[in-house]
Amino acid sequence: MLYYENKVRKKGFKFIAGIDEAGRGPLAGPVVAASVVLGKNLFYEKIYDSKRLSPKKRGKAFFEIVRYSLVSVGIVDNLEIDRINILNATKKAMVKAVLGLGMVPDCLLIDGNMRLDLPLYQNTIIGGDSKSLSVAAASIVAKVVRDSMMLKFDGLYPEYEFRKHKGYGTKRHFDLLKDHGLCPLHRISFIPLELYGSGASTHKTTVR
Repeated sequence: MLYYENKVRKKGFKFIAGIDEAGRGPLAGPVVAASVVLGKNLFYEKIYDSKRLSPKKRGKAFFEIVRYSLVSVGIVDNLEIDRINILNATKKAMVKAVLGLGMVPDCLLIDGNMRLDLPLYQNTIIGGDSKSLSVAAASIVAKVVRDSMMLKFDGLYPEYEFRKHKGYGTKRHFDLLKDHGLCPLHRISFIPLELYGSGASTHKTTVR
C-alpha cells in the first residue's frame, strides 16, 4: 500500500497528499472529497478501500487517520452538481480539499484518472483506494463524512430513508421516489423529472 508513496519519495517529493471522493454516483446529496497527508505509515486499524470496510471499521479508521494525519474535506452540494455536472463538481470538491490542508503538498496521489487544475505534481491511480495508503485514507475520510451528512439529512426528510441508502439508486430509493417525488436534496440532472416530479410529499421538487 506504500508503493506509490515510496515511488514519488524517490523523486524527491516529501509532502504527499492522497485524494479521493465519495458520492459521485448517488441520486441525492453532495459529493465529498478528502485530502490526506499521512502523519505515519503504520495504523492499528485497517486502512483500505472504504467500500470494503464495515461502517464500524471505517469509523475506527477515520478517527485514527484524523488523529495522526493532516486532513481536509471539500464538499459540493447537489445544486452545484446540477449546475456544473458531476465530473466538474467532483474536481471542484477535490481542489477544495487540497486547498483546505493549510499547507501546500508537493505531490498529489489521486484515485481514478482525473487531473486537477492545480500547479502540483499529480499521479492518478486507477483503483487507488486499494493500492495507495494515502488514497485509501482519503477514501475513508470522504465516505465517513458523507455518510454522516446523509444521516443528518435523514432527520430532515425521513420519508426518503437516506440513513439506509445514503442517496444511492437502490430499488428502495426508487420506490420512495415514486411515492414522494423529489426533495431538495435530489440531483435533478440525474433523475428524469417526468418520472418522479409528482407524489405525495410536500418536499417534492418540480423546478429549481
